[in-house]
Amino acid sequence: MELESERLVGADRVLAVLAALAGRPEGVGLEEMARAMASPKPTVHRALAALRRAGFASQDGYGRYVLGDEFLRLAFAHHEARPDHVRVLPILRRLCERYGETVHYATLDGRSVVYRSKLDPASGAVRLSSVVGGRNPAHTTAVGKLLLSGLLHTEDEVRAWIGDVPLSAPTERSIRTAAGLHTELVRVRECGFGTDDQESEAGVNCLAVPAYLTSPSAPSGAISISGLAYRTPLAALVADAPAIRAIVTEPGR
Repeated sequence: MELESERLVGADRVLAVLAALAGRPEGVGLEEMARAMASPKPTVHRALAALRRAGFASQDGYGRYVLGDEFLRLAFAHHEARPDHVRVLPILRRLCERYGETVHYATLDGRSVVYRSKLDPASGAVRLSSVVGGRNPAHTTAVGKLLLSGLLHTEDEVRAWIGDVPLSAPTERSIRTAAGLHTELVRVRECGFGTDDQESEAGVNCLAVPAYLTSPSAPSGAISISGLAYRTPLAALVADAPAIRAIVTEPGR
């Protein structure tokens, strides 16, 4: 029983080192990683050695550790084969071609949205901070507010969801209070789509509609169109919401 516990701790440590390594694409030395993990160098070195044996880590010409090609191969192969990703790509392409703006498919994870897919137009793309696998605060994004609207129906539920951690405010337009978020979620439920009026990034607005990729009754996530406010005004996206929803829900897409 003691040996099993030690193995579990060791596995947790290896996973923690892997996660830390993923956050350092430029590479990291053993001493720096040991400081980041608050662990002795021999302990971290053993974890890195295990990752190297699996092909999940490697060392560059300067001796710095980076994610290994085998880990990247598995991650990309898994992402490309995910049922939701496979089903959403044709929809994203149609929206991207129609509006000439960046489109996303995202899901909700706690207080954040996670971007599962992203497609930029061939030219004139908005340079957004979002990346596949990246996160943004749910309450500041169109996709997040849309998905939260199906979970939080009362102001008390909104307050419980916020808890003791204040809502972040990336821009001056970001919602900062439980009352404000509750009012916004009521509006989202009434109209059936979420909006981001420069609340996540200054100068960028967004509209999101639900995506039913893995269930006919519960949205698996949301699909959004993001554009520069001066080029694609939010009012224009709102006016075109029925067409956007039709593209997302069209049978045989």
